[in-house]
Amino acid sequence: MEQRLIKEFLARFSESAEKIRIFFAPGRVNLIGEHTDYNGGYVFPAALTMGTYMVVRPRKDKMFYLGSTNFEQKVSFSLEELVYKEEDDWGNYPKGIIKELAALNVNLTGADILYHGTLPNGAGLSSSASIGMTTAYGLTELFNHSIKRVDLALAVQRMENTFIGVNSGIMDQFAVGFGEKDHALFLNCATLETEKVRLALPNYKIVITNTNKRRGLADSKYNERRDECEEGLKTAQTVYSSLQNLSELTVEMFNEIESKFESDIIKRRVRHIVTENERVVKAKEALNHSNLREFGELMKASHESLQFDYEVTGKELDVLFMLQRQVEGCVGTRMTGAGFGGCTVSIVREDAVKTFKDSVKEDYEKQTGLTPTFYICDIGDGVKELKGVIV
Repeated sequence: MEQRLIKEFLARFSESAEKIRIFFAPGRVNLIGEHTDYNGGYVFPAALTMGTYMVVRPRKDKMFYLGSTNFEQKVSFSLEELVYKEEDDWGNYPKGIIKELAALNVNLTGADILYHGTLPNGAGLSSSASIGMTTAYGLTELFNHSIKRVDLALAVQRMENTFIGVNSGIMDQFAVGFGEKDHALFLNCATLETEKVRLALPNYKIVITNTNKRRGLADSKYNERRDECEEGLKTAQTVYSSLQNLSELTVEMFNEIESKFESDIIKRRVRHIVTENERVVKAKEALNHSNLREFGELMKASHESLQFDYEVTGKELDVLFMLQRQVEGCVGTRMTGAGFGGCTVSIVREDAVKTFKDSVKEDYEKQTGLTPTFYICDIGDGVKELKGVIV
């Protein structure tokens, strides 16, 4: 892979192969804990071995030239032109990161950059955090400027919030930045405390299934849910004035104030956040005790809460969920990501994977007219430089 990318880089940018370096940032799958991150709650993601490669070479003229193997469009700009442009499309993500790094006094002098992504676009596996983190980490390494990974993750979040205009939480950036092979990351999004939990899956595989449904509603509904949670927090604070976020509500506290929510919709949104946080804690304990069956049941309960209380699934995800949970050998399945399309994540016994794919594909096509895509995934490391590549 790396050698092919170097050849492609030289074909596009020519000149010398000297000073070329390659970086990689994974995508992520969230095993459980959905829409809790921006509410200061718990999440339980893992980094994937799929992600975004960045081949980069420094320049001295303060110009950036971007190319991608996934898109025909080329993007170029100078350090004096770090503004969002709709016509730059995907190039706004690295441009926004370069703006963040410049604000952090990283001495950037320009670069030629080629990106190659192996994540399916629009599937909810965090391609935005992946390109953001590989750019942030790669450029700070390239220009010999040391920044802590936590600060890089926060810079990528700021980029998405302020430059792109999506109010993302911190989960994606942390999973991409701090992931570790064969481990999931238990993250408290309020304190940013993390705990790496061994993801022991003997004789099982993680299967990600893409609905291939365009996620046109995801961004607008995401922001709508954030606003609903803010309204729910204000109601909860009329009883518990010291609350800083919804995730400080326990299930018992929620039960005591349930009647205070005048809107049934707001009540259900809050109930999802409160019960989902409890499920994440129980899921971590289940993995620590190698209780995969309990972990799987918590995944299913998570999807049902997202379907009925948070209402972010949609027909395609719900069809996949119902089909997948019925397959023998599938111990757990749920939607993952923002919702309204995107993917499910399932834990499937290794000898049942083929049956799982075949039966789900056939029935899903009949019910939706869409063909799903399956990814048999491994859990990988966070953002890193690919060293030892002969240039």
